[in-house]
Amino acid sequence: MRIISANLNGIRSAAKKGFFDWLTEKSGADILCIQETKAQIHQLDDAVFNPDGWHRYFFDAVKPGYSGTAIYSRREPDAVRTGLGFEICDTQGRWIEAQFGDLTVVSLYLPSGSANEEAQARKDIFLGELMPMLKARQSAGEKLIICGDWNIAHKEIDLKNWKGNLKNSGFLPHERAWLTTLFDDTGFVDAFRLIDERADRFTWWSNRGQAYANNVGWRIDYHIISESLRDRVQAVDIYTDEKFSDHAPLIIDYAD
Repeated sequence: MRIISANLNGIRSAAKKGFFDWLTEKSGADILCIQETKAQIHQLDDAVFNPDGWHRYFFDAVKPGYSGTAIYSRREPDAVRTGLGFEICDTQGRWIEAQFGDLTVVSLYLPSGSANEEAQARKDIFLGELMPMLKARQSAGEKLIICGDWNIAHKEIDLKNWKGNLKNSGFLPHERAWLTTLFDDTGFVDAFRLIDERADRFTWWSNRGQAYANNVGWRIDYHIISESLRDRVQAVDIYTDEKFSDHAPLIIDYAD
């Protein structure tokens, strides 16, 4: 079972760059989790957004052209749920989940705090709301694969210029500690790092300068999985042969 997470920074823009051709012809995906659709579903009637053999589900932001998440799957889910019950998440379309038997796959777009202090405050509120929910679901024994743009680089190895970013959103000490709590105390697992422990394995690059060409990036896209799924992770990859967005698709294969 291959699951791909991709922040597209605009699903229509990514489509023009060949993303759906790659998805249907090359990716081998069974499930695709998208973040930053930046569109309303009524704007996605074109056949390119509804490929044959795929089921699709969207959670749009109230504000047009902003945020939004989606899940595409070859198998029809048993259930699809959107939102988490708090305003920052639900008005901005930041959480959609699909259930397949006893497995739940999530597409999450966690807020960025880089714009200003108010944005960081909203991000911190989101983190505060999310943690107890994840703890409860882990304690209940749910099997979760939470794909998405978490907008946090966990460790120094997860970004190129870590020393210069110690005071910047996405690498702040309390954000990194939040992820450490999620992994060490709550029992979730960074699936990518189970297989690939190398440096310079990034999923996002600034559009400024030559960041992409020089691989000056951040690893802020994750599959964060329940401990019970640890042994099912088989292979991981970051797809960089084509560029559809400022993020690269994160690909992980799981045993059925």
